[in-house]
Amino acid sequence: MALNKLTPAKGSLHNSKRVGRGQGSGKGGTSKRGHNGAQSRSGYSRKIGFEGGQMPIQRRLPKRGFKNPFRTQYAAMNLSMVEHYAEKFGVKELSVDFLRDMNIIQKSELVKLLGNGELTKPIQVKFHAASKKALEKLEAAGGSFEKVEA
Repeated sequence: MALNKLTPAKGSLHNSKRVGRGQGSGKGGTSKRGHNGAQSRSGYSRKIGFEGGQMPIQRRLPKRGFKNPFRTQYAAMNLSMVEHYAEKFGVKELSVDFLRDMNIIQKSELVKLLGNGELTKPIQVKFHAASKKALEKLEAAGGSFEKVEA
């Protein structure tokens, strides 16, 4: 088998039926567009979401909830990543400023410590927030948590 010898399976390729090429072709005359009306004209394109006059789905379904413009959104930092960065950079203290200096998080981001993973070394963590599970695991490993104001 060689790349220049590859061919499509027999019968898998079909030429598309060309429309508007005379009555003898079977697709002449109106060229599958019917008689009059907007859809028969050239340049016609249906509005996005238009369902032929039927009430569109986006209007049939009810509105739900709202987006809180004042929500606090945190960048998640799991214990496994804390351990990884502490080993990688050889530090015993991990702070928001340090993560920003290393381009791990953006300037505007708030960081929350989450409890996925295990800690083997005592590490001092200075983040904006932490989950209960993360604090339990951090203190069990001999580390400490300090809350930083945004």
